[in-house]
Amino acid sequence: MDLILWRHAEAVDATEGINDLERPLTPKGERQAKRVADWLNQVLPATTRILVSPARRTQQTAQALERKFKTVDALGPGREVRDLLAAARWSESREPVLVVGHQPTLGVTAALLVGEIEPGAAEPWRIKKAGVWWLRSRDPEEGEASVTVVTVRSPDML
Repeated sequence: MDLILWRHAEAVDATEGINDLERPLTPKGERQAKRVADWLNQVLPATTRILVSPARRTQQTAQALERKFKTVDALGPGREVRDLLAAARWSESREPVLVVGHQPTLGVTAALLVGEIEPGAAEPWRIKKAGVWWLRSRDPEEGEASVTVVTVRSPDML
């Protein structure tokens, strides 16, 4: 199974009086989302399931793909890795899954799946704004189950 973790692009700062879920992308964030979406559209299979946090900034990031996606409450800010993995049906899904979400959940997910941290550890891997981490789980029937990092991309690399 391929699990692609895409952090939302740059959003306006959290300020008093604005609901965190309503924070929109900045103009820079819109450019970042478009740049990464253009790359993803070149490499993502047509069968990729796209799951997106309900936060406005993740919705806007995903809209840059111009593909259908599903909004999943379990991917919202502050949710747990187990929520993300359940929504993605890790590692049972036959099709690739793209998750558009938030730090630190995405970084903890990447570190946990690649085996660099123990469940409950505090330090997530850093995923830049609009960054993508593409992970692949090998079928245990093919040998020892493992997760590899296929690629890591950020808008400034594209």
